[in-house]
Amino acid sequence: MKNSYTLLLLVFVVFSSCGDDLDDNLKASAATQFKFTHQWNALTVSSADFNTLQFINANGEELSVERLRYLISEVTFTRGNGEDIVIDGHHLIDVTEDSGLTYTPELEIPTGFYTNVSFTFGLNNEANMQNYIDLNSVSFNVPEMLGGGYHYMQMDGKFVNSAAEEMGYNYHAIRAVDNVGSNPTFPQDTFFTVNLGAVNIASETIVEVKMNIAEWFRNPNVWDLNVLNSVLMPNSEAQILMSENGQSVFSLGTVTP
Repeated sequence: MKNSYTLLLLVFVVFSSCGDDLDDNLKASAATQFKFTHQWNALTVSSADFNTLQFINANGEELSVERLRYLISEVTFTRGNGEDIVIDGHHLIDVTEDSGLTYTPELEIPTGFYTNVSFTFGLNNEANMQNYIDLNSVSFNVPEMLGGGYHYMQMDGKFVNSAAEEMGYNYHAIRAVDNVGSNPTFPQDTFFTVNLGAVNIASETIVEVKMNIAEWFRNPNVWDLNVLNSVLMPNSEAQILMSENGQSVFSLGTVTP
């Protein structure tokens, strides 16, 4: 009788352990890291490539990049049933300073297959009205006369103009604004959603996000730096063109492991 009781107890423990394992698997989650890489078409670009006139845009202008930093927010994982797992907050990537090139959200993601991973380029209008100490500290603000809030991107450099002279450009993306001054208006949203595509999260996962810098100057709007090289922040038409070009800038790279 004693042996039978011991056997029943052992079976109960085994099945309980299996149940715990199954429950753990159902609830399993993993850390994700986003790795931001940069290219000019097929050429890999880092801060070491800055400050040199070596890139040719779609309009045929030779140019350099001296500063590149941009903001993403609201990283979202979407399941096949349409359920979204949203990671609140923002992240600043500063290529010039080699800062923020990786982003590891505190929130772990349930393992499984996701039909899409996406993020917002810049900040949506509600988020853009908030006050962020980290962005203030690196002077990423937009002046109140231009609607306030924060930049979506700052890209600066030099180019060779049509007179064969070297001059500067400031390709700064913000919320499109009209009526600059004490009562600005906003004709169109210029933040946008970047859809990277499907990913599978089985364990700790690194997701590469690729930016092709050349796309900012060519698709669908071929950018003429002789015409649009500076004072673009109060130019709502230029901001809308930037937003349109940004749709093809980002893509999904390698997903590991």
